Amino acid sequence: MFSESRLYSIPVNKCPRCHQGDFFVTPSAFSRHFDKMHERCPHCNENFMPEPGFYWASMFVSYAFFTIWILLTFFITVTWLDVDLDYYLMGLVPSLFILTPYFFRMARRTWLTIFVAPDPRYFHKYEPLAK
Repeated sequence: MFSESRLYSIPVNKCPRCHQGDFFVTPSAFSRHFDKMHERCPHCNENFMPEPGFYWASMFVSYAFFTIWILLTFFITVTWLDVDLDYYLMGLVPSLFILTPYFFRMARRTWLTIFVAPDPRYFHKYEPLAK
């Protein structure tokens, strides 16, 4: 089940351990305080700040997301759709500014997910309904 995998917490803003508590304070990456994180998971009390400077390396993960975005949009628009390179660059630059808060948050969740394994004790097992 996808909700029990390591990758579940990355796109849905959840704790990588219990997959239930929110990782960031605000649910949207496009709010004023997009970078405010909980220090601990509100549900399982997992520490989201393991040590000072822990998220420094997440900027490399963010760099990878930006690189994937640039290559993907390049091959789709310039190569496949045959759009002029000037028009591609005029669309690419604003999209990079718009996606910065989203990639920032996703990189932090990805970085912590590498080091924190999901705990199956927190996953809900649904029993079939009795007849």
